[in-house]
Amino acid sequence: MKLGLTTAAAILALAAPATAQMAVAPQGPLRPDQQAFFALYKELVETDTSPTTGNCTQAAQQIAVRMKAAGFTDDQLTLFSVPEHPKDGGLVAVLPGTSTTMKPMLLLAHIDVVTANRADWERDPYKLIEENGYYYARGIMDDKFQSAVYADTLIRLKQEGYKPQRTIKLALTCGEETDTAFNGAAWLAKERRDLIDAEFALSEGGGGRTDGDPDGKGRRLMVQTVQVGEKVYQDYKLTATNPGGHSSQPVAENAIYDMARALEKISAYSFPAEFSDTTRAFFTKVGTMRGDETGKAMLALTKDLNDPAAMTLVNKDKALHSMLRTTCVATLIDGGHAANALPQKVEANVNCRIFPGHTPAAVKDQLAKVIGNEAIAIRYVRDDKPLAKPPALDPRLIGPMEKLAAKYFPGVPVVPSMSTGATDAVYIGGAGIPTYGVPGAWADPDGNGIHGLNERLEIKGVYTGRDYLHDLVKTLANTR
Repeated sequence: MKLGLTTAAAILALAAPATAQMAVAPQGPLRPDQQAFFALYKELVETDTSPTTGNCTQAAQQIAVRMKAAGFTDDQLTLFSVPEHPKDGGLVAVLPGTSTTMKPMLLLAHIDVVTANRADWERDPYKLIEENGYYYARGIMDDKFQSAVYADTLIRLKQEGYKPQRTIKLALTCGEETDTAFNGAAWLAKERRDLIDAEFALSEGGGGRTDGDPDGKGRRLMVQTVQVGEKVYQDYKLTATNPGGHSSQPVAENAIYDMARALEKISAYSFPAEFSDTTRAFFTKVGTMRGDETGKAMLALTKDLNDPAAMTLVNKDKALHSMLRTTCVATLIDGGHAANALPQKVEANVNCRIFPGHTPAAVKDQLAKVIGNEAIAIRYVRDDKPLAKPPALDPRLIGPMEKLAAKYFPGVPVVPSMSTGATDAVYIGGAGIPTYGVPGAWADPDGNGIHGLNERLEIKGVYTGRDYLHDLVKTLANTR
């Protein structure tokens, strides 16, 4: 997950609606089915699947063994990898449905994790540790929680002899956390579309947000989000070149200064604000919930995006600002070759997150206009990603999510959101399968250490979220 949840967390941690405060109670003793889930979860978490020292193929094989023991046949389990990346394999499992007219549904989760340095962590990152009402481990939330829940759900259904109307497919993939690695979701969408073909997919990006216990009276669950769309991730390489020369005799044309001016112009430029159906619904619902000055400004923008006072106030929140437009920012720079020489070449990476409906080519052209210097070359770092296709706010899918949320998270609203980051939904959605990041477990405003140190997930949230997702899968598997 790349910023799959922090957009909403940064906003909703400030909200305190009276009708959306479900107190978070401790988790009681585990039921037998929860104990079985914990064993699967623990094994998955304690199998290192980082890009540096890990092995996704091993993790996928371990889950396949558990599924086969539950009754899945060889033809219902497909382990996949490619020779160039033998440790980046994954698993596709199929639970056949009874209907000949309903298309399958796809459960998508990634089993790879961000590398964790043991010396920096308080606990062993590759051991599941229970402490103070939380589980700690790398990937405990991103994304091994959802991977374990989906695998566990299919195992439970198989053991029960349950026959869904709609075929349920599960794809556990590797490579989501490393942009330049082999990506299992991308490979399946391109090479084995038949394995994952579905009417819709459930993925990461949604989930609950707590208030982080700001008043010392205990954490409260404030909201559950559904990720409905995300931005397009695109890196651009900017290059300035110059013949160079001796530093004792400076000239006006200097590659470092040219690049500095170009980046300063990009820094000062703001792409136009706009709404999608998802972000308009988000601003409307969250603006009403908040009730503060920022909330009022959010509502004002839904009526008039050219309201300067409202835009000034909303733009003070970096998450809200990014939800309204394409953003581009310099992230890397490299230049010069000697301390006593004029620079011959300077390169900078500009990372853009492109609002749905716009292409990388259009943004590249706009960057060139903003820079206004033809001597600055602009090229794509990579150009093989599909365009993110935001799914519709389909009531046939959103409705059951809301109904079950009322059961498991009473009084907590379900809010559609657009991720300003990126997930594997770009590949599955780009292949024509509408993909939704669904509600489930919850996180605190600090992000729970995802991609950072001491990643954690509240134990109560693990088992409540598991029950919610299990029921959601069963519901949607029998809903036309």
